[in-house]
Amino acid sequence: MGKSAKPKNNAGLKRVYNAFFFSVDGLKSSFKTEAAFRQEVALMIVAIPLALWLGQTPVEKVLLISSLLFILIAELVNTAIECAIDRISLEKHELSKNAKDVGSAIVLIALINAVITWALLLI
Repeated sequence: MGKSAKPKNNAGLKRVYNAFFFSVDGLKSSFKTEAAFRQEVALMIVAIPLALWLGQTPVEKVLLISSLLFILIAELVNTAIECAIDRISLEKHELSKNAKDVGSAIVLIALINAVITWALLLI
């Protein structure tokens, strides 16, 4: 068995550099194509400064903000699932529906988590 062939120009800092810009491309694409992502970014613009103001300790501030960022993470996962399913086929299929529904459930749980976190810390 030999070594697997890897491009030599994609190692070390070059890999990190490329990965960063691929991630930025993903954020741009999600912002451009996903209304829910844009709405959640708008929520973050308001809620993160609010979290910094309302949180009384550094731990509270981190919990408030991380619960919000988890929503964005969940939305990105949901978008990735939807894109992959749509790439495979636009034909209606029970497994495709299930995958998309699970992606949506991820976002719902993230939203519930944020509501619970904010309620427990601020009420």
